[in-house]
Amino acid sequence: MLSRWEMARILLVDDEKIARTLYGDYLTAVGHAVTAVGTLQEAKEALAGDRFDAVVTDLILPGGDGMEVLRYVRERHPGVEVVVITGLEKVDPAVRAIKSGAAEYLVKPVAPEALQHAVRRALTTRDLMQENASLRRHVAMLEAGQRIATTLDREKLAVATASALQTMASASAVVLLERDSAFALRRHGTSGLPSALEAPLTETLIERLADARAPRELDGLDAPFPRAVAFPALEGDAVLGHAVLFFGGPAAEWTGETASFLVRNWALALRNLGRFAAVEDLAYVDDLTRLFNTRYLHLVVDREVQDSLQSQRTFSLLFLDLDHFKSINDTHGHLVGSKVLVEAARVVKGCVRDHDVVARYGGDEYVVVLRNTDSGGALKVAERIRRTMETHNFLAREGLSLKLTTCIGVASFPEHAQDKATLLDLSDRAMYRGKRGTRNVVYMAANDLEALPAERRLANTPS
Repeated sequence: MLSRWEMARILLVDDEKIARTLYGDYLTAVGHAVTAVGTLQEAKEALAGDRFDAVVTDLILPGGDGMEVLRYVRERHPGVEVVVITGLEKVDPAVRAIKSGAAEYLVKPVAPEALQHAVRRALTTRDLMQENASLRRHVAMLEAGQRIATTLDREKLAVATASALQTMASASAVVLLERDSAFALRRHGTSGLPSALEAPLTETLIERLADARAPRELDGLDAPFPRAVAFPALEGDAVLGHAVLFFGGPAAEWTGETASFLVRNWALALRNLGRFAAVEDLAYVDDLTRLFNTRYLHLVVDREVQDSLQSQRTFSLLFLDLDHFKSINDTHGHLVGSKVLVEAARVVKGCVRDHDVVARYGGDEYVVVLRNTDSGGALKVAERIRRTMETHNFLAREGLSLKLTTCIGVASFPEHAQDKATLLDLSDRAMYRGKRGTRNVVYMAANDLEALPAERRLANTPS
């Protein structure tokens, strides 16, 4: 039985007809398919029109030489090995040919066994190089898949997945679509796509892939790429998302396998993210208000203290307690009271920035962490919350329109304290100063563990 290299397609380039016939016979005798040409131009045309496993070329050709054939093959047809034949018994041409990438160098007259052996060695070298390249590609693919599957940061996951697909699957661009908690597709990440195309193309892809469950070619897209293929990210029967790869030209034969493998790892990461979010939700989120709980609050404040000590940035705490909340429970019942707590949480969230942290401290108490905010800025935010609470009609949609006020204590790091426990204690004391007085008021913590009313501080705070 013939082995794979004994069935190779060989391009023979020699300007002498007798040499072409002779060498062609040598190679066909061992099972190779030989195409013979006599010039450099004919060699280029043959390479452009057909696939070859190896080239055997004379060093001296009309209109060029074998070195030019060698350079052309190395540049345009990587993976095709070249055997150089010459009648010159000199060392320099041989050295030059080998340095330029020739697999073998033979001097005329060439015996049949010598040519057959040289071509066999060249084909073996080519196969080993291809196997090594395939092995390196598979190792790199496995490493990329592991990085993707173990990433638990959503933004980093999008970057890692899109980058790996673009690089390893030789895609010109990548769009990742992820199913959200409402089972609707949304953009997770992109790579290589013109920014002006991201929004309209994503909208089209979401519409086209809404019910897709298998890999598919996508035609008719308004994108500067001739080919697009969508790969679903599956967990059992559930579709967690789609990776859409855009190609500027023909894809390599291993592209589909690589893309499918990486997308499977992306699906695994998305599943892990969902499970991690569920566990994190149980550990760090208050069941009633969906705000963060005290466990998460302590983690955040610890981190803010460390960051502040390293970067000299300030941050502030607001400690809130709802005024006369017990009367709402006594008058309307605990179910209404719970709804008021949820609505109060939304009111507080609406008064602060997205990167600030709002936590339910317990009962009808809330704590706000104002990042990169000094005491003056914190007082303004606290007053905004107090006024919004005072004017808000709670449960208006249910026909109750309850009124509610709050007391707020303010403390800043490092102005009032240099550790977490003292900072929480000072803001709590400042809040209780208001509870003991008029209520519906903001108090600033004082370093002597007393508190100053916010009106005195706000009067001296620049707008």
